[in-house]
Amino acid sequence: MIYEIKAPATIQTSVRLPASKSISNRALILNALSKSRYPIDNLSDSDDTYVLRQALSADADQVDIGAAGTAMRFLTAFFAQSDGDRLLTGTPRMKQRPIAILVDALRELGANIRYTEKEGFPPLHIHGQKLSGGEICLNGGVSSQYISALMMIAPCLRQGLSLHLESNIVSRPYIRMTAGLMAIFGVKTDWHDNVIRIAPQSYTPVPFRVESDWSAASYWYEIQSLMPHAQVDLQGLEKDSLQGDAQTPIIFSAMAQAKNSFIYDFTDVPDLAQTLVVTCCLTGKTFRFSGLQSLRIKETDRMTALQNELKKLGYLIHIESDSELSWKGEHCEASLQPATIATYEDHRMAMAFAPACLKTGAVRIADPQVVSKSYPHYWDDLRAAGFKITEIA
Repeated sequence: MIYEIKAPATIQTSVRLPASKSISNRALILNALSKSRYPIDNLSDSDDTYVLRQALSADADQVDIGAAGTAMRFLTAFFAQSDGDRLLTGTPRMKQRPIAILVDALRELGANIRYTEKEGFPPLHIHGQKLSGGEICLNGGVSSQYISALMMIAPCLRQGLSLHLESNIVSRPYIRMTAGLMAIFGVKTDWHDNVIRIAPQSYTPVPFRVESDWSAASYWYEIQSLMPHAQVDLQGLEKDSLQGDAQTPIIFSAMAQAKNSFIYDFTDVPDLAQTLVVTCCLTGKTFRFSGLQSLRIKETDRMTALQNELKKLGYLIHIESDSELSWKGEHCEASLQPATIATYEDHRMAMAFAPACLKTGAVRIADPQVVSKSYPHYWDDLRAAGFKITEIA
């Protein structure tokens, strides 16, 4: 399927943003660990949250989480300390996403996990059992989801957990989010320097409501950057949010005010990188972005994907290292317009590139249904804002 998106002349709209996927997924795990009978209010309707909810409620020997990376990591830890034998699998791309760091850590804590295909990658056969816990070291520079997965099961371990994080820690706000949500469910964490200590404790069942998603809001900030007179009312956001991506307004303001090249470290907010890369190119703002190391192991290699697809719009960006992207203002010949943007099974590629039509007049998005991973009604919200969206293939 391919959508062609054409830009409206003006935008005046009110958007009810989806619930936060990051909070929803953590809340589901914590709700299960607390053995709560309270339903979680305003759960995300994203694919990721749906498969996680299904996996937690179904009594199945095989659990297929599709393309949901968060579900793979959280469930690996959750099932490792839950009674029963399960095969945890996913899409072909999921089977290419490394998980050895988490599996090795869980094995140190007493887990019984083996790889059923390629060493270091899903699928995983998990024999759930009570874990001893203890003290381990973990590379904090790859994915905060490994850390969050271990933190959430830590109170259930016989000895609790002392987690020593090595290297530069990525996505600290997501770790703080996990600790904050654990506190709501009655568990204390002690995070000092690079060591997180969680004693054996019991979770407390509590009613919980999920707030709206700041990551989803970022695409509307992109739209307002590309059409400064657009009037967009974003509903459901909380200023005092647990989400690291609540920095979105500050980052877009810093971009607008940057007099020369926009320099920013995305270590804490990697999910905003694609949106800012596309926005900067389309507004003519050169940039140098660092802290992007986790983009290599997302739904796709997001750094290469950005480089490939921006060429179609006439922009030459550079991969400086495994953690840096830059654009120095270079252009190349654009592909025939409207360009067809490949999405690589990545929801954020579709949502970051769709607003490009505000500068190019029209853009085509391949496999537009990928937005269901985090923002299922994204296209409906664009239509309501005046964008013309036509299925052409």
